[in-house]
Amino acid sequence: MGAAFKETKLPADAPKGRKALAWVDDRFPLSKLWNDQWGRYYAPKNFNVWYLFGSLAMLVLVLQIVTGIFLTMYYKPDSNLAFGSVEYIMKEVSWGWLVRYMHSTGASAFFIVVYLHMTRGLLYGSYRKPRELIWLFGFAIFLCLMAEAFFGYLLPWGQMSYWGAQVIVNLFGAIPFIGNDLSLWIRGDYVVSDATLNRFFAFHVIAIPLVLLGLVAAHLIALHEVGSNNPDGIEVKDNIGPDGHPVDAIPSHPYYSTKDFFGVSVFLLIYSSVVFFAPEMGGYFLEYNNFLPADSLKTPPHIAPTWYFTPFYSVLRATTSDFMWVVMAGLAAYVVFIWLRSRLSYKTKIAVTVLAVVIEIGMLPQVLDAKFWGVVLFGSAVVILSLLPWLDHSPVRSIRYRPDWHKAVYAVFFVAFVTLGYLGTQLPTPAYTLIAQIATLLYFGFFLLMPWWSTMGRFKPLPKRLTFTPH
Repeated sequence: MGAAFKETKLPADAPKGRKALAWVDDRFPLSKLWNDQWGRYYAPKNFNVWYLFGSLAMLVLVLQIVTGIFLTMYYKPDSNLAFGSVEYIMKEVSWGWLVRYMHSTGASAFFIVVYLHMTRGLLYGSYRKPRELIWLFGFAIFLCLMAEAFFGYLLPWGQMSYWGAQVIVNLFGAIPFIGNDLSLWIRGDYVVSDATLNRFFAFHVIAIPLVLLGLVAAHLIALHEVGSNNPDGIEVKDNIGPDGHPVDAIPSHPYYSTKDFFGVSVFLLIYSSVVFFAPEMGGYFLEYNNFLPADSLKTPPHIAPTWYFTPFYSVLRATTSDFMWVVMAGLAAYVVFIWLRSRLSYKTKIAVTVLAVVIEIGMLPQVLDAKFWGVVLFGSAVVILSLLPWLDHSPVRSIRYRPDWHKAVYAVFFVAFVTLGYLGTQLPTPAYTLIAQIATLLYFGFFLLMPWWSTMGRFKPLPKRLTFTPH
């Protein structure tokens, strides 16, 4: 037998709104969900501007879903009609140009916000124990965003959309044995065609958004289960007050609701300025070639993905046959370094050495070509982000209490990442390729050497309580 239903009793003169809420709460935990996830969720009191980007990411997600729904009302997922339907939205549908520009600008805004959100996690060690699962959920969200952007990029059926998809899908052909069949399966045809457009549309509009929403919910639930990190990187739950809440934490509402509202206002001002005055952003948000209908017989002079993919695309493009010898030398040196400086067990070191030897053999030009290893490094540049919780061995979380030279290491990493992003938008000249190869080594070196450099130097003592200046 189930428990007897008990209805909340309110005074007869109680406001109607309160009565309606009580009626809903008796049948659905609306107030409980609000209080658990935000209203009475206690967060550290020393949050700064870096902590706005999580809320902004939620806002942009909603904007993208809403504008995407309106676009699908007029868009035609047909290779003969797709480009014309986008033109129809822009020129004939009332306010269609605004919805389309909001969606295209929102795509870039989403990645800007997410990259800044990930930067905050990197600076303050928000991926460290006990928040590893939060980071992994966030990484999965990042992968979904990349997939969502890639599938959506083909839909306008412009020149850059068509040829960008053709190049990226062809990369899978570099995988031994199954590459060609895998590329054929993804395209649904021997070239990017109507079949490709239809399946990309289905993934962009239905499949990926459903997965994305589930991951966002899991990310937030995991966050609120273990609690938020803070700029000091110390646990506020270690100092509980007589009311049962951390003494250095405050309710998210109204204290952070007001700050988020201000952050949203600033973001919408910038976002609206771009939408109304520079929606193409000099060709970085909307390329010139994408205003030309797709032509399978005319290849654009310079094919490049959208800017948010270019750091990883640069890694792919930097992997030449000559560069593979540098990679092989670096891998060999890394194995020697593990034997000399690592605390791994003897069996683990043997296993790492055997794996490295197998990879070194595979890197020989007679075995697997540079194109394959370019795809491997392209994927590794993304996947290595998920390993941060296990690569960082620093005794403190936050960069505030690390040695000052650690900040220089982070600065070099950020410069290398931005450099790769810029070079991915440019033609691959010999000079640019050399710079991209150096930046690639710095990018991977930051992560692969992190177990050692993150423990080196004199660390500052952690405070017992949060450092916070009222304002």
